[in-house]
Amino acid sequence: MGKFRWHRVRTVALAKNSTIRIKPLKYEQEYTDTPQYPPILDTSYEARKRREKSEWHEQIKSLKTVEEKLMKINMPRYYGWRTTMFEENDIPYNCLPLVQHATRTHLKDFKGLPSYLPKLDEADELMLEIKPQIEEALLFEYNYRSRKHEYVNDGNPVSPSTLDDIIGRSVIQQINRILLGNLSKKLPHLLKCQVETDPRIESFWSVGGMNPPIIVKKIKENISFFKDKANEPVDRWMQYIGSPALHLRHELPLPPVVDMQESESADLDVPFFKYDPKVIGFHVDRRHGTNIPGFWPGDPNEFGLLSYHHRGHILRRWEHYGPDDRAETLHVQAILASYAWLLSQACYQGFSTFNDVTYPFVTQTVITNGKLWSFYLYQLNTTLLHSDQVLNNPRRNLCWGTPEMKLFEAIEDGKVIGFNDEVLRYLLKFYLNTPRAREGVEMKPYLNKEEMHLADIDDEKRRAWLEQEFKHMYANRERHILPYEIYNWEFLYKIRHKTRPIEPRRRPFELQNVNPFRRRYDEHVPKYIPRKFREKGKWRKKFEDMYYP
Repeated sequence: MGKFRWHRVRTVALAKNSTIRIKPLKYEQEYTDTPQYPPILDTSYEARKRREKSEWHEQIKSLKTVEEKLMKINMPRYYGWRTTMFEENDIPYNCLPLVQHATRTHLKDFKGLPSYLPKLDEADELMLEIKPQIEEALLFEYNYRSRKHEYVNDGNPVSPSTLDDIIGRSVIQQINRILLGNLSKKLPHLLKCQVETDPRIESFWSVGGMNPPIIVKKIKENISFFKDKANEPVDRWMQYIGSPALHLRHELPLPPVVDMQESESADLDVPFFKYDPKVIGFHVDRRHGTNIPGFWPGDPNEFGLLSYHHRGHILRRWEHYGPDDRAETLHVQAILASYAWLLSQACYQGFSTFNDVTYPFVTQTVITNGKLWSFYLYQLNTTLLHSDQVLNNPRRNLCWGTPEMKLFEAIEDGKVIGFNDEVLRYLLKFYLNTPRAREGVEMKPYLNKEEMHLADIDDEKRRAWLEQEFKHMYANRERHILPYEIYNWEFLYKIRHKTRPIEPRRRPFELQNVNPFRRRYDEHVPKYIPRKFREKGKWRKKFEDMYYP
């Protein structure tokens, strides 16, 4: 039977101090061919939490601008998220399985790479033209350049790892200058690319399927409702912070290596790491998540072509770790650097760790100190790694890498001994790899066509307010109200041993349903407007408007 609806007409007052006349109720029947019932929702705790997360993810997707999407991820936490920190030059021992799980990356050998990189039809001609210039640059950097001012820091000699990075940066800049100068006349895309030294690369994402922290587990064990769920896996936030020696960007993306559907093959295994990252050696910090690919939103050159990275941190590792550890460390550095750079680029296209990419992103990564070189090619196929997606998502990210190779054996008597042409061929192929427009692909499906960035907002007041708040959030400065702290004596006498039962319970950890770290980012008093600065006719408006997403 169809649904029967009643419609009530609003009452109307004829005049002041007069009798109110009410129109008679009007009944209207409305039938449908099939009965319409409200959806039956699962009211369990897990189902309600899943719906809340899904609504939050949809809110992020529906926002118009890139900056508002990035801010929305941090809105639930005033003091920031409890985050596992990945730093480029601080790589613990035996962390490759964790990094592969955290980035959902399948590692391959460079020999198994499809016929993707361009062939060098003019290899001999290019080699004859470029090789002598690179040899001359190597002689200058290693033999003739004065570095006395770089070898000393505050009167003390710099460490071997710092010295390795100093020489490596100089060689990278020289080789990049030579290659751009010789290839730009033949390759127009190199004329348009943006070159930056020491850019700020940061990336923030969520990873599921990992064991809960000990404190979370103990809290759940003390609550009867959560006691049976204390060991269930939770999501962990990951933050990468790095700074390449140099990178190149272009307004068009590199073509995909393989089709995204090929990344769903069951043969592409990815290690599953469920333990706390602290058991490996990564530290945890509380901060706001940041996604920065080396530039602010709105830059036209928003796709990465090539990035050079230092490897001086290898010299700080224990020698008894062996050569296998050095190879794994380079793989970890390349995977994290490539994934983080591509994820932050994807965020500037409107995607996020909760809204998956609709097309692949590709980058080329080089790790070198001037003499030893490693080459990597990375394709980002998915960013969904949170909650159950870590098990149900069929896509994998792909990374192809080479073992470390020597560009030369030694420099003796003003000559470069044992120059390796194969290293130069790899470099030439990376520079010859031409970015192309993606035909028939909507590049920014989740962004508003008229307001992609804050600079596109017409309302000047709202635009300036959001710009200031966005930059303040991404500065990650400490809040003016310091975060809540449990003192050592409180932890010892009140939490661990409970030796002060008579003392009044006033601290947040002693009260029920009180958690200061659950405070939202927008839970604060707006900025006060002094009376003389208030708008004419709005004298009672004491606080400024806020435009949080």
